[in-house]
Amino acid sequence: MGEALLQVRELKTHFFTDLGVIKAVDGVDFSIERGDTLGIVGESGSGKSITALSILRLVPSPPGKIIGGEIVFKGENLLHKPEEEMRKIRGNEISMIFQDPMTSLNPVFQVGAQIAEVIMLHQKKRKREAWDLASEMLHKVGIADPVQRAKEYPHQFSGGMRQRAMIAMALSCSPKLLIADEPTTALDVTIQAQILELMVQLKENYGTAIMLITHDLGVVAELCKKVLVMYAGKPVEYAETDSIFNRPKHPYTLGLLASLPKLDQVGKHRLEPIEGSPPDLNNLPKGCSFVSRCSHKKPECFKFSPFGRYLEPEHYVACHLYN
Repeated sequence: MGEALLQVRELKTHFFTDLGVIKAVDGVDFSIERGDTLGIVGESGSGKSITALSILRLVPSPPGKIIGGEIVFKGENLLHKPEEEMRKIRGNEISMIFQDPMTSLNPVFQVGAQIAEVIMLHQKKRKREAWDLASEMLHKVGIADPVQRAKEYPHQFSGGMRQRAMIAMALSCSPKLLIADEPTTALDVTIQAQILELMVQLKENYGTAIMLITHDLGVVAELCKKVLVMYAGKPVEYAETDSIFNRPKHPYTLGLLASLPKLDQVGKHRLEPIEGSPPDLNNLPKGCSFVSRCSHKKPECFKFSPFGRYLEPEHYVACHLYN
C-alpha cells in the first residue's frame, strides 16, 4: 500500500438554480496514491468533471457550491485553505488538462508565452529562463523544433499538438497530481495512442499521480490502477481495475462493459447498449437513480437509495442487490 497523496471524502458539490438544487456531486469518496493512476468513468452528467473542478476549487459560484466533505491533499484539507494559497497550488502542485484542447489555449498569445507564464508565476524564473524551460517541455512532449514552435500561436498547431502543448503546460512545474479531463477527446485514433503513451512515460519519469476522467473503458484498462464508476453524481462502484473488469458488481458497470466491442466477437454479436437516458439531476427518481434503466431492479430500488458497502477489502459497490 502506497502513501495517499489525495483523499476525497464524502464530497458534495451542489448547484442552486431557479429550478431547484442540482446535486452534481453527492457523496464521492476515493483516494489516489503517489505515482498511481485513478480512472473516473461514467456517462456525461455523472459528475466526473465537477469532481475535478471541486478538487481545484474552480466550481463557478454562484450557482455552484461545495457544501460538504473533505479534499485532503498531502495531509491538508484544501477546503480550509484561503484562495491565495489555492492559487499557489493550482498549476504548481495540482495541474489539470482541460477537456477541449482547441479552446484551452489563449488564441492571442504565443504557445511558449503561455507555458512560460506558468513557470514564471510558480517557479519564480526570469522570462528568458522560463522561455527556455517552455521550449524544453515542448520537446519532452514530442513536438519537433520546439524553439520555433514556442513562438507560434495556437491556430498554427494541430489538435494533437495543442493537446501536447496543454500537457507540457500542465507538467511544466512537475506537479504531484495531474488531472486529465478527457485528454483524448476530438483527437484521431493515432494521436490518441500517442497522447496516452506520453502520459504513461511522464508518470514513470516524474512520478506524477494521474486522475484520468474518461468514458473510454479501454483507456482505463490500459492506464489505471483503480477505477471509480459514477452515476448521477454518486459513486456506484470503486475497486482495482482488474476487479472492475473481471468481477464487476453494479448493473451500471455491467452495462458499460457489455457495450464495449470485443475483438474476438466482431461480426458475431451486437453491442448491448444501456437502455434509456441518464436521469435529470434536477428531478431525480425516488430510490436508486439507476432504477429506470436497470434490468436487475427489485421493489426496494424504487423506495430507497442504496447505501454502499465493501464486498471485498477494496471493492466498493452501492446497490440493493448486495444490501
